[in-house]
Amino acid sequence: MRRFSWFNATSLTIGFLFLYLPMVILIIYSFNESKLVTVWAGFSTKWYGELFQNQAFLDAAWVTVKVAVLSSTIASVLGTMAAYVLVRGGRFRGRTLFSGMIYAPLVMPEVITGLSLLLLFIGIGLDRGVLTIVLAHTTFSMCYVSVVVSSRLVSFDRSLEEAALDLGCSPFEAFRLVTLPIIAPAVISGWLLAFTLSLDDLVIASFTAGPSSTTLPIKIFSAVRLGVSPEINALSTIMISIVTVGVISASLLSKRALVRQKREERAAEQTAD
Repeated sequence: MRRFSWFNATSLTIGFLFLYLPMVILIIYSFNESKLVTVWAGFSTKWYGELFQNQAFLDAAWVTVKVAVLSSTIASVLGTMAAYVLVRGGRFRGRTLFSGMIYAPLVMPEVITGLSLLLLFIGIGLDRGVLTIVLAHTTFSMCYVSVVVSSRLVSFDRSLEEAALDLGCSPFEAFRLVTLPIIAPAVISGWLLAFTLSLDDLVIASFTAGPSSTTLPIKIFSAVRLGVSPEINALSTIMISIVTVGVISASLLSKRALVRQKREERAAEQTAD
């Protein structure tokens, strides 16, 4: 039976056009010389220059990058620890509850998450700012890191750890010298995924941001209410580029980890023979 048909090709083409054609149009019109975003008046990069002179956008971009780096780093540490406990901890009391709490943000609506965190911060008297956004982004991105790292730990050859323990390493040294370097591509992929999610978040950040900690998505959303300007097209193009690089990097790291895993399995089979 043929797997490829014109119907499949047409459906795939329409689907990709529906998803990516608006982004392509946005990128094209970011190089439009006219102030009108729907009227092409010639190729120009002046709106990128105007964008880098807009202090409000630059301040929001700095807050967004700072929040993304901090939250993704914390989420990578906590997500890796959670994944290690879930995969290596075996059956312990409260494991089902623990795993459910780890993976709950995957299916929880962002509005509910943002509102819950807002009520929590108000209840404990924590002023909204960069710290609250970092905590909120860490909460929902940690589960993604945990999923990525867990998938790598499940397929990890534990005989390597056992060999390190037999050679005199402590459990912590075996993890630091053997396990962590091998699962590092998965940890980095989780970090890039968490960074991308934090960079793109609008709903949760709108609940947890303060007056002096406006992120870039919030700034863009506020500016669009007054009309789309060419500067917003240029800014959106830059954000699309950053997110694309992050996603491609995470995909390449995951593929490299899979290739390394297959090489380790073949080497282990050859050693056993």
